[in-house]
Amino acid sequence: MSNAAEKPSVLKIWILASRPRTLPAAVAPVMVASALAWHDGAFHWPAALACLLFALFIQIGTNFANDYYDYVKGADTAERVGPRRAVAMGWVSPRTMRAAMWIVFGVAFGCGLTLLRFGGWPLLAIGVASVICGIAYTGGPYPLGYNGLGDVFVFVFFGFVAVGATYFVQAATVTAAAWVVGAGVGALAVNILVVNNYRDAETDARAGKRTLVVRFGRGFSRAQFACGLLVAFAAPVVLCARGYSLWTLLPLALAPMAWTHARRLRTGKTPPEQIALLGDTGKLLALYAVLFSAGLLLGTRT
Repeated sequence: MSNAAEKPSVLKIWILASRPRTLPAAVAPVMVASALAWHDGAFHWPAALACLLFALFIQIGTNFANDYYDYVKGADTAERVGPRRAVAMGWVSPRTMRAAMWIVFGVAFGCGLTLLRFGGWPLLAIGVASVICGIAYTGGPYPLGYNGLGDVFVFVFFGFVAVGATYFVQAATVTAAAWVVGAGVGALAVNILVVNNYRDAETDARAGKRTLVVRFGRGFSRAQFACGLLVAFAAPVVLCARGYSLWTLLPLALAPMAWTHARRLRTGKTPPEQIALLGDTGKLLALYAVLFSAGLLLGTRT
C-alpha cells in the first residue's frame, strides 16, 4: 500500500508530528514545581500557566525540529521501527516542517516574554537557550542527540531548568527542594529518551547518530534506565527526610509499575513492544507528577 493511501488527515499528521507521548516531559516539571510553590505559600497561577504554555511549545517545536533534521540527516528512513515521522513519510515537505518549527518556537518565545514581569530579564537567557538547544538537539554543526549529549540536555532542561524556573517565577527564589524535585522529574524524562534510543539503536548507528546506546550498548542503557528510576524515587524520600509530609512519598506507589518497565526494556524485542513501552514510560512520568504534586498539596502546612 502506498504512503498516499495511508496518509492521515492534516490534523492527525500534525498531532502525530507533535509526538504526544513526549508531552508529559513538558507538563510534569511545571506541575510539580507549581505544587511545591503552593506548599511553600508562593503559588501564582498566571506565572504557572505561562510556564506551562512555554514548556509545551518548546517541546513541540523541538519535536518538529527532530522530524525535520532527522530526515535531512538520514536518521529517519523506511527501515525505522518507531512511529512514523511526517517528513520521512512524505506527509509534510521539509520546507513546511522547518517553517512550522520556527512558528512554534516563536510562539514559545512569546509566551516566555510574558514571564519577564515575574522573574526579570535573566529569564530571557533561559528562553533563548531553550530555543537554541531545541534546535541543536538534532540540528546545527554539533547536534546534541547525534553526539550522546541528548540525555544531558533532557535532564538539565526538563529537570533543573523547567522546575527551577517555574518555581522561581512564583517564589522569587530556588530552594534545595526545587533542585531535588528537578532531579526526580528530569530522571524520568531522560528515561523516555532512553527507551526511544534503545528502540532505534540499529538505524541510528547506520545514520551516524551516536546516542548513548549506540556508543555503549544496550546493557549500559538498561543500567541507565534503572538509575533514572532510582533517582526519581529517591527524590520524594529526600524531601520527606528534610521535613516534608509523609504524603510526599505518594510517588513510591508507582515502584511496581516502574519495575515492570525495567523488565520490559530488557525482554521486549518487537517494535510494537518497544513502542508501547515508550508510551508507558511517558505515562509513568505523568502519574509520578500527579502523585508528587498531590503529596505536596496534601502536605501543605496550615
